[in-house]
Amino acid sequence: MSAKRILIVEDDRAIARLLRDNLEYDGFVVVWAQTGHEALPMARQHLPDLVLLDLMLPSGPDGYQLCQTLVDSIGCPVIIITARGQKDERVRGLQLGADDYIVKPFALDELLARVHAVLRRTTPRQHRLRIGEVVVDFHAMTATRSGRPLTLTDREFEILRHLAGREGRLVSRTELLQLVWGYREAPLTRTVDSFIFRLRRKIEPDPHHPRYIRTAHGDGYRLTLDAEPGPDAPRA
Repeated sequence: MSAKRILIVEDDRAIARLLRDNLEYDGFVVVWAQTGHEALPMARQHLPDLVLLDLMLPSGPDGYQLCQTLVDSIGCPVIIITARGQKDERVRGLQLGADDYIVKPFALDELLARVHAVLRRTTPRQHRLRIGEVVVDFHAMTATRSGRPLTLTDREFEILRHLAGREGRLVSRTELLQLVWGYREAPLTRTVDSFIFRLRRKIEPDPHHPRYIRTAHGDGYRLTLDAEPGPDAPRA
């Protein structure tokens, strides 16, 4: 089993170094973002199994905004680590989806125990996906078809990752525009349909009769890994 990845979002270099050194000693792969501006691109690049998030950051989105985006859009478990210890602060963080809330100063052995506890109870992220003859590795950002390299764009990887995370369930066009393109409000656009059309040409045995990436007409798409060929042809 590959080592778990942890993203530390912390502007205090001393605290970040302390966390990084001890987590690496414990066998984790650790990356560090010092600002809110750095955090989301790094989360999307490294797909961490857990994020340790400070609330008070020097630039970019604040900790609460980051927490909500990490949980809702990227699907990362989050432990908030902060000097803000008031009850309403803790409640707000947990309501936004944080898995735990630790107040500074903290005991290192307690923090490590909480890290392991959150990782045990959160659903493991899907880092590898097989779609027929296609194998996608989301950590390495590589794909093959019948053992040969398959070129996917970053957005195609992101679309597949979100579809795989909801396998068999509808993912609407609006959700994909928000999760993959970062729109707050979904514009009237056929961008998603165009990307799905290109993905089908790369992945499906017969793109005009898709087996895996199915259309929910008027709504969005669903990834179905164990289905027979479907009648729904791409509309883009």
